[in-house]
Amino acid sequence: MTSTELPLQDKVALVTGASSGLGQEVARLLTARGARVFGVARDKDKLHQAMAAVTADPSSHSLAVDLADPAACREAVSACVAALGGLDVLVNTAGAHTLRHTGQVSDDQWERDLAVNLSAPFFLSQAALPHLLERAGNIVNVSSVAGVQGQAYSAGYCSAKHGLIGLTRAMAVEFTAATLRVNVVCPGGMLTPQVTGFTFPDGADLDLVMRSAAPRGLMETSQVAPLIAFLASDDAAAITGGVYLLDNGKTAG
Repeated sequence: MTSTELPLQDKVALVTGASSGLGQEVARLLTARGARVFGVARDKDKLHQAMAAVTADPSSHSLAVDLADPAACREAVSACVAALGGLDVLVNTAGAHTLRHTGQVSDDQWERDLAVNLSAPFFLSQAALPHLLERAGNIVNVSSVAGVQGQAYSAGYCSAKHGLIGLTRAMAVEFTAATLRVNVVCPGGMLTPQVTGFTFPDGADLDLVMRSAAPRGLMETSQVAPLIAFLASDDAAAITGGVYLLDNGKTAG
Protein backbone atom coordinates (compact mmCIF):
# COMPACT_ATOMS: atom_id res chain seq x y z
CA MET A 1 0.00 0.00 0.00
CA THR A 2 1.52 3.34 -1.05
CA SER A 3 1.22 6.58 0.90
CA THR A 4 -1.46 7.80 -1.50
CA GLU A 5 -3.54 4.72 -0.74
CA LEU A 6 -3.52 5.16 3.04
CA PRO A 7 -7.08 6.23 3.93
CA LEU A 8 -6.00 7.93 7.18
CA GLN A 9 -2.73 9.45 5.97
CA ASP A 10 -1.55 12.17 8.41
CA LYS A 11 -4.79 12.15 10.39
CA VAL A 12 -4.42 12.54 14.14
CA ALA A 13 -6.49 10.05 16.11
CA LEU A 14 -7.06 9.87 19.85
CA VAL A 15 -7.91 6.30 20.90
CA THR A 16 -9.06 5.51 24.44
CA GLY A 17 -8.58 2.10 25.99
CA ALA A 18 -5.44 1.74 23.86
CA SER A 19 -3.53 -0.45 26.33
CA SER A 20 -5.31 -3.70 25.46
CA GLY A 21 -8.17 -5.41 23.66
CA LEU A 22 -10.09 -3.56 20.97
CA GLY A 23 -8.48 -0.20 21.73
CA GLN A 24 -5.02 -1.61 21.19
CA GLU A 25 -6.06 -3.21 17.91
CA VAL A 26 -7.72 0.03 16.74
CA ALA A 27 -4.55 1.99 17.55
CA ARG A 28 -2.50 -0.52 15.55
CA LEU A 29 -4.82 -0.52 12.55
CA LEU A 30 -5.25 3.26 12.37
CA THR A 31 -1.48 3.60 12.44
CA ALA A 32 -1.14 1.03 9.67
CA ARG A 33 -3.58 3.09 7.62
CA GLY A 34 -1.54 6.26 7.99
CA ALA A 35 -2.82 7.94 11.15
CA ARG A 36 -0.73 9.35 13.95
CA VAL A 37 -2.28 7.85 17.07
CA PHE A 38 -2.39 9.19 20.61
CA GLY A 39 -3.35 6.46 23.08
CA VAL A 40 -5.11 6.88 26.41
CA ALA A 41 -5.65 4.31 29.16
CA ARG A 42 -5.31 3.92 32.92
CA ASP A 43 -2.33 1.59 33.21
CA LYS A 44 0.82 3.51 32.22
CA ASP A 45 3.09 0.49 31.78
CA LYS A 46 0.60 -1.48 29.68
CA LEU A 47 -0.21 1.62 27.65
CA HIS A 48 3.44 2.37 26.85
CA GLN A 49 4.03 -1.26 25.93
CA ALA A 50 1.03 -1.27 23.59
CA MET A 51 1.92 2.08 22.02
CA ALA A 52 5.53 1.00 21.48
CA ALA A 53 4.16 -1.26 18.77
CA VAL A 54 2.80 1.72 16.82
CA THR A 55 5.20 4.59 17.59
CA ALA A 56 8.87 4.97 18.39
CA ASP A 57 8.04 7.44 21.16
CA PRO A 58 5.15 6.07 23.25
CA SER A 59 5.76 8.56 26.07
CA SER A 60 4.84 11.53 23.88
CA HIS A 61 2.05 9.70 22.08
CA SER A 62 0.08 8.55 25.12
CA LEU A 63 -1.36 9.60 28.46
CA ALA A 64 -2.24 7.40 31.41
CA VAL A 65 -5.31 8.77 33.17
CA ASP A 66 -8.59 7.56 34.67
CA LEU A 67 -11.26 8.75 32.26
CA ALA A 68 -13.92 8.46 34.96
CA ASP A 69 -12.73 11.96 35.91
CA PRO A 70 -14.08 14.67 33.55
CA ALA A 71 -10.92 16.73 34.10
CA ALA A 72 -8.85 13.77 32.86
CA CYS A 73 -10.92 13.67 29.67
CA ARG A 74 -10.13 17.30 28.99
CA GLU A 75 -6.47 16.69 29.83
CA ALA A 76 -6.30 13.80 27.36
CA VAL A 77 -7.58 15.93 24.48
CA SER A 78 -5.25 18.80 25.36
CA ALA A 79 -2.26 16.46 25.58
CA CYS A 80 -3.06 14.93 22.20
CA VAL A 81 -3.40 18.29 20.47
CA ALA A 82 -0.20 19.57 22.09
CA ALA A 83 1.77 16.48 21.10
CA LEU A 84 0.48 15.97 17.56
CA GLY A 85 -0.69 19.42 16.50
CA GLY A 86 -4.42 18.87 16.22
CA LEU A 87 -7.16 16.24 16.21
CA ASP A 88 -9.08 14.62 13.35
CA VAL A 89 -10.55 11.46 14.91
CA LEU A 90 -11.74 10.55 18.39
CA VAL A 91 -12.36 6.86 19.01
CA ASN A 92 -14.07 6.22 22.35
CA THR A 93 -13.14 2.59 22.90
CA ALA A 94 -12.49 2.48 26.66
CA GLY A 95 -15.12 0.69 28.71
CA ALA A 96 -15.65 -1.34 31.84
CA HIS A 97 -18.08 -4.18 32.52
CA THR A 98 -18.50 -6.08 35.76
CA LEU A 99 -21.33 -8.56 36.30
CA ARG A 100 -23.34 -7.85 39.45
CA HIS A 101 -26.78 -8.60 40.86
CA THR A 102 -28.78 -5.42 40.35
CA GLY A 103 -29.95 -5.40 43.95
CA GLN A 104 -26.35 -5.44 45.17
CA VAL A 105 -24.94 -2.64 43.04
CA SER A 106 -23.49 0.06 45.29
CA ASP A 107 -23.82 3.79 44.67
CA ASP A 108 -20.13 4.00 43.75
CA GLN A 109 -20.33 1.03 41.38
CA TRP A 110 -23.32 2.52 39.57
CA GLU A 111 -21.62 5.89 39.24
CA ARG A 112 -18.43 4.32 37.88
CA ASP A 113 -20.36 2.25 35.31
CA LEU A 114 -21.87 5.46 33.96
CA ALA A 115 -18.68 7.50 34.31
CA VAL A 116 -16.45 5.16 32.31
CA ASN A 117 -18.94 3.96 29.70
CA LEU A 118 -21.02 7.09 29.05
CA SER A 119 -19.75 10.22 30.74
CA ALA A 120 -16.16 9.78 29.56
CA PRO A 121 -17.16 9.66 25.86
CA PHE A 122 -19.30 12.75 26.42
CA PHE A 123 -16.58 14.79 28.11
CA LEU A 124 -13.95 13.66 25.62
CA SER A 125 -16.24 14.60 22.75
CA GLN A 126 -17.06 17.94 24.31
CA ALA A 127 -13.37 18.78 24.73
CA ALA A 128 -12.56 17.56 21.22
CA LEU A 129 -15.33 19.51 19.45
CA PRO A 130 -13.40 22.71 18.61
CA HIS A 131 -10.53 20.71 17.13
CA LEU A 132 -12.72 18.28 15.21
CA LEU A 133 -14.88 21.05 13.78
CA GLU A 134 -11.79 22.94 12.66
CA ARG A 135 -10.51 19.93 10.71
CA ALA A 136 -13.79 18.34 9.52
CA GLY A 137 -13.15 15.44 11.85
CA ASN A 138 -15.27 12.68 13.30
CA ILE A 139 -16.07 10.63 16.39
CA VAL A 140 -16.47 6.87 16.50
CA ASN A 141 -18.05 5.62 19.70
CA VAL A 142 -17.90 2.00 20.78
CA SER A 143 -21.11 0.83 22.42
CA SER A 144 -22.09 -2.85 22.55
CA VAL A 145 -24.90 -5.23 21.74
CA ALA A 146 -25.73 -4.43 25.37
CA GLY A 147 -26.67 -1.01 24.01
CA VAL A 148 -29.55 -2.48 22.02
CA GLN A 149 -30.49 -5.50 24.15
CA GLY A 150 -30.75 -6.29 27.83
CA GLN A 151 -28.12 -8.46 29.53
CA ALA A 152 -28.46 -10.10 32.91
CA TYR A 153 -26.37 -8.74 35.79
CA SER A 154 -25.36 -5.71 33.70
CA ALA A 155 -27.76 -2.94 34.70
CA GLY A 156 -25.15 -0.17 34.80
CA TYR A 157 -23.30 -1.30 31.69
CA CYS A 158 -26.47 -1.71 29.63
CA SER A 159 -27.79 1.66 30.76
CA ALA A 160 -24.56 3.38 29.81
CA LYS A 161 -24.21 1.64 26.45
CA HIS A 162 -27.83 2.43 25.54
CA GLY A 163 -27.04 6.02 26.50
CA LEU A 164 -23.95 6.09 24.29
CA ILE A 165 -26.07 5.29 21.26
CA GLY A 166 -28.38 8.14 22.24
CA LEU A 167 -25.42 10.48 22.64
CA THR A 168 -24.16 9.52 19.18
CA ARG A 169 -27.49 10.22 17.55
CA ALA A 170 -28.01 13.48 19.43
CA MET A 171 -24.62 14.83 18.36
CA ALA A 172 -25.07 13.64 14.78
CA VAL A 173 -28.31 15.59 14.53
CA GLU A 174 -26.94 18.67 16.29
CA PHE A 175 -24.00 18.89 13.91
CA THR A 176 -25.86 18.01 10.72
CA ALA A 177 -24.99 21.38 9.17
CA ALA A 178 -21.39 21.26 10.40
CA THR A 179 -18.45 19.22 9.22
CA LEU A 180 -18.50 16.82 12.18
CA ARG A 181 -19.55 13.18 11.79
CA VAL A 182 -20.50 10.94 14.74
CA ASN A 183 -21.09 7.19 14.49
CA VAL A 184 -21.25 4.24 16.87
CA VAL A 185 -20.19 0.60 16.57
CA CYS A 186 -21.91 -2.03 18.72
CA PRO A 187 -19.71 -5.13 18.98
CA GLY A 188 -20.74 -8.42 20.46
CA GLY A 189 -18.44 -10.44 22.69
CA MET A 190 -14.77 -10.32 21.77
CA LEU A 191 -11.70 -12.22 22.89
CA THR A 192 -10.36 -9.48 25.14
CA PRO A 193 -8.92 -9.60 28.67
CA GLN A 194 -12.12 -8.04 30.00
CA VAL A 195 -14.42 -10.65 28.47
CA THR A 196 -12.25 -13.70 29.08
CA GLY A 197 -11.73 -12.52 32.66
CA PHE A 198 -15.43 -12.24 33.52
CA THR A 199 -16.50 -13.64 36.88
CA PHE A 200 -20.14 -14.35 37.62
CA PRO A 201 -21.86 -13.12 40.76
CA ASP A 202 -22.77 -15.73 43.36
CA GLY A 203 -25.96 -17.53 42.44
CA ALA A 204 -25.95 -16.30 38.84
CA ASP A 205 -28.40 -18.05 36.53
CA LEU A 206 -26.15 -19.31 33.73
CA ASP A 207 -29.12 -19.78 31.42
CA LEU A 208 -29.68 -16.03 31.61
CA VAL A 209 -26.00 -15.36 31.07
CA MET A 210 -25.94 -17.58 27.98
CA ARG A 211 -28.71 -15.53 26.40
CA SER A 212 -25.95 -13.00 25.70
CA ALA A 213 -23.85 -15.50 23.75
CA ALA A 214 -23.54 -15.20 19.98
CA PRO A 215 -24.28 -18.30 17.86
CA ARG A 216 -20.84 -18.10 16.23
CA GLY A 217 -18.96 -17.44 19.45
CA LEU A 218 -16.57 -14.67 20.46
CA MET A 219 -14.95 -12.47 17.83
CA GLU A 220 -11.35 -11.42 17.43
CA THR A 221 -10.72 -7.69 17.89
CA SER A 222 -9.24 -7.75 14.38
CA GLN A 223 -12.74 -8.48 13.09
CA VAL A 224 -14.15 -5.32 14.67
CA ALA A 225 -11.39 -2.73 14.25
CA PRO A 226 -11.69 -2.46 10.42
CA LEU A 227 -15.23 -1.10 10.70
CA ILE A 228 -14.03 1.54 13.15
CA ALA A 229 -11.13 2.43 10.85
CA PHE A 230 -13.49 2.76 7.89
CA LEU A 231 -15.87 5.06 9.78
CA ALA A 232 -12.90 7.15 10.91
CA SER A 233 -11.73 7.66 7.33
CA ASP A 234 -12.87 10.03 4.60
CA ASP A 235 -14.21 6.97 2.76
CA ALA A 236 -17.17 7.28 5.17
CA ALA A 237 -17.68 10.99 4.49
CA ALA A 238 -21.42 10.53 3.89
CA ILE A 239 -22.03 8.53 7.05
CA THR A 240 -23.12 10.15 10.30
CA GLY A 241 -25.53 9.04 12.99
CA GLY A 242 -24.98 5.40 12.03
CA VAL A 243 -25.45 2.58 14.53
CA TYR A 244 -23.52 -0.51 13.41
CA LEU A 245 -24.12 -3.93 14.92
CA LEU A 246 -21.16 -6.26 14.56
CA ASP A 247 -21.89 -9.27 16.73
CA ASN A 248 -21.42 -12.63 14.98
CA GLY A 249 -25.16 -13.00 14.52
CA LYS A 250 -26.17 -12.25 18.12
CA THR A 251 -28.97 -9.82 17.19
CA ALA A 252 -29.96 -11.46 13.89
CA GLY A 253 -33.04 -13.19 15.24
